[in-house]
Amino acid sequence: MKAVKAIRTPGGFSVRVDPRASLVGLLLLAVALMVAVVLVGSGDFPMTPEEVVATLLGDGTPAQEFIVQELRLPRVLVALLVGAALAVGGAVFQSIARNPLGSPDVLGFGQGATVGALIVIVMFHGGAVATAGGAIVGALVTGLAVYLLAWKRGVHGYRLVLVGIGVAAMLTGAIHYLVTKANLVDATRAVVWMTGSLDGRDWSQFWPLLAVCAVLIPLCMAYGRPLRMLEMGDDAAYALGVSVERTRGVLMGAAVLLTAVGTAAAGPVVFVALSAPQLARKLTRSPGPNIGASAMMGSALLLSADWVATSAFGDRELPVGVVTGVLGGVYLLWLLVTERKAGRI
Repeated sequence: MKAVKAIRTPGGFSVRVDPRASLVGLLLLAVALMVAVVLVGSGDFPMTPEEVVATLLGDGTPAQEFIVQELRLPRVLVALLVGAALAVGGAVFQSIARNPLGSPDVLGFGQGATVGALIVIVMFHGGAVATAGGAIVGALVTGLAVYLLAWKRGVHGYRLVLVGIGVAAMLTGAIHYLVTKANLVDATRAVVWMTGSLDGRDWSQFWPLLAVCAVLIPLCMAYGRPLRMLEMGDDAAYALGVSVERTRGVLMGAAVLLTAVGTAAAGPVVFVALSAPQLARKLTRSPGPNIGASAMMGSALLLSADWVATSAFGDRELPVGVVTGVLGGVYLLWLLVTERKAGRI
């Protein structure tokens, strides 16, 4: 039996705390912060971790402060928030679908964001801000379409996954069509964006992303208990007093928007939303969505992948989406083998 403690506040509220899950979340946060410091110190102007910390505290040279504050820190913070946003979106959808494959990568939301961005790039020759807006609109429209198509006296897990896979397949065809219709310059921009990259990210991407994450991630955490009830099925959730469709609608809306803003900020970085929640669950050994631990795992994964992309191939810097794609493909094969041995697929 897991040791779960209830902490009561003076106002009469109580909060259930899982010590192991809390410890795992803190350790993952520490890993993410350590990788962030190393990543800030990497590049053509290398800095030691001590120099990075000193610069962040205001004790660096003018050159170090410019490099850290203006060039490297925004990229690292965007990576941290994008990883958290994608992981929380994946955790919510996997819980709603009651399926480890029920992530935004599989359900078509990433493809929807890509179609929205490509429409702006190819048809309207829009800039970075317009492309990000197109990605958000594309993901939200896709989320609404999947929800409506999966609705039949409620939205159930396997139907949601099957509808999402079908929508993802159609959107993939639309992506290929848009790329073939683009001129050389727009096609190059489109391919770079579709790969998923953190290169050139600055404070203009960070602040909107921070605002959305600051609202929606705590919202998803506040719905943690109803979400755990939904994992037991609609009937059990109804019996336990959960407003099933309202809870599902709020959580799906929040998860789609988190996926949309994460994709808009860094492009369709694949497999973070799929793998981070499952890895967090294995570490915490706790049922339910593990929203906090999933967010920290997503940040640590994306920062680590970006460090590998920028440091492991000599002078050639790879887009972070290439690294997450390779690692995620290996993880997906392992997950499929595990699920098959367990008799779930």
